[in-house]
Amino acid sequence: MSIHRSDCATFKRMTQRLPERVLHTTWSADVMDGRGSSVYPVDLTAEAADRQGLLCDISEVFAREKINVIGVKSQSHRNIAFMQFTVEVSNSAQIFSARAPCSGKWAA
Repeated sequence: MSIHRSDCATFKRMTQRLPERVLHTTWSADVMDGRGSSVYPVDLTAEAADRQGLLCDISEVFAREKINVIGVKSQSHRNIAFMQFTVEVSNSAQIFSARAPCSGKWAA
């Protein structure tokens, strides 16, 4: 399962092609306002130019944002790194604050 913003181009295409795969959900008001005490697993995928220290640099961003990483899958092909992180977040703002300092392509 993947979580997409409602204005995500990939989500919009999928909604048109495969509407039966869409589950409508919402974050609770407590979570949106940062008052929630629950955490939610979210898969984030990243595509970036592969280089030494890339995984370390991304991990430092998660640590700085106090985001717990519970899973990582990474592989490189033709100098491009493809990484999937499963992280625990307590509100949607954490996802966007973690992605902000990183260049490259991200999807949630």
